[in-house]
Amino acid sequence: MVSPIIRMGDDDLSLPWLKPMLRASYFLPCPVHGVSNKSECNMFCLDCAGNALCSYCLDDHRDHRVVQIRRSSYHDVVRMNEIQKYIDISWVQTYVINSAKIVFLNARPQPRPGKGVTNTCEICRRSLHDCFRFCSLGCKLNAMKRGDDPDLTFTLKLKPGRDALSGDFESDESSTPKKRRKPLCSGRLMDRAALFSDIKIDSGERLTWSGNDDAASISPGTPPIYNHSNARRRKGIPHRAPF
Repeated sequence: MVSPIIRMGDDDLSLPWLKPMLRASYFLPCPVHGVSNKSECNMFCLDCAGNALCSYCLDDHRDHRVVQIRRSSYHDVVRMNEIQKYIDISWVQTYVINSAKIVFLNARPQPRPGKGVTNTCEICRRSLHDCFRFCSLGCKLNAMKRGDDPDLTFTLKLKPGRDALSGDFESDESSTPKKRRKPLCSGRLMDRAALFSDIKIDSGERLTWSGNDDAASISPGTPPIYNHSNARRRKGIPHRAPF
């Protein structure tokens, strides 16, 4: 197993597979195994840094670092637990799809931010949570090219007490500052799903804000309207019918 490359200066040189992964075309029929079933190209080999691969191509990439590319709303994504083994994804907004955290590969420009949005991507201006700076890996890479923030990096840091040969690295994603939660109002119940700090994407691929930030206010659900006309009234004093 090839371990991640340690930073030697410029991230473009230490991670030669990053740009090819972002620029590759996915979910197209494999030019080699196109006649086979399930031959769409949704894999990428970090060691070869070539074109996208299908499942049949993996036989030629044994013991290589391969990540699977997925799709959400016609945009390419990769699961966070796969990509953070090889690069530092700090400051990149994470999302939740089918209970799995993901990050987008490339920018998704937004015509104009929604009402009340206080934080947007530094590159494409997409709405973000307050604790993030970029909506995708590509936007972070473009920000690094500007050179105005020397602390931005994709290179993983060695865990304390580990050496480079062990391949035991860690991502700064866990150190990305989180916004302090506001105290819950007493006497009110809040949906547990609203306590997650990420944006969720439901089965209809709609982006719904969750967590406490200025771009979205969370309040308990509106109680059902009680219809008093259907309420059972108390019976009055019974009267005997006249003879």
